[in-house]
Amino acid sequence: MTRRSNREPAVVFADDDATTTVTKPADAVGAPSTFSDGLPLPKMIVFDLDYTLWPFWIDTHVTPPLKRTSDGLTIKDRYGESYGFYNDTAAILSSIREKDIVLGAASRTCAPELAREALTMLKIPGTSSRHALGMFDHLEIYPGDKKTHFAKLQKKSGLEYGEMLFFDDESRNKNVETLGVVMQLVNNGVSMKEIDRGVEAWRKKNGRTSKE
Repeated sequence: MTRRSNREPAVVFADDDATTTVTKPADAVGAPSTFSDGLPLPKMIVFDLDYTLWPFWIDTHVTPPLKRTSDGLTIKDRYGESYGFYNDTAAILSSIREKDIVLGAASRTCAPELAREALTMLKIPGTSSRHALGMFDHLEIYPGDKKTHFAKLQKKSGLEYGEMLFFDDESRNKNVETLGVVMQLVNNGVSMKEIDRGVEAWRKKNGRTSKE
């Protein structure tokens, strides 16, 4: 994946003329097909933030203070650069909540407070939540090994690692699989197809490929 410099704007992959992503409402995208095929689903789904839910590094691309735009779908930083979620993020988070799946974030960043502020400012259209932060049950956002993040998520949720599915853009974070977590590597941010691939990988890994 191409990494952008600190002041280069985050470019949306779906629109050559756009300078930032605008996440689409859930009803405009639908839900992952694996969420309605009658087969088992993980009890907890966890996301990295940078280049997974949104197309930038919060600690190097975004310069505070932040300002919410009028519709709440993007934010602007000190330099007037706009930032938002990937196109399918809202629909994905909404679908997870509708299935009563525990939702978590595990992000390695040197700017945890800025990440939380961005999640507070960015809205998820088509939901009752006023901001993205309110969609999550558990947040682990700080520097360090992702295995540490998951140890805390396991303690907070009380769920077994084998019931967790993780989406991240960095292959080194597959070390969480030594705990029993299944990780799906994403290359261009989360999408419905990536969610389906991850769920299918989780089912195969855990022998959950038939109806229960």
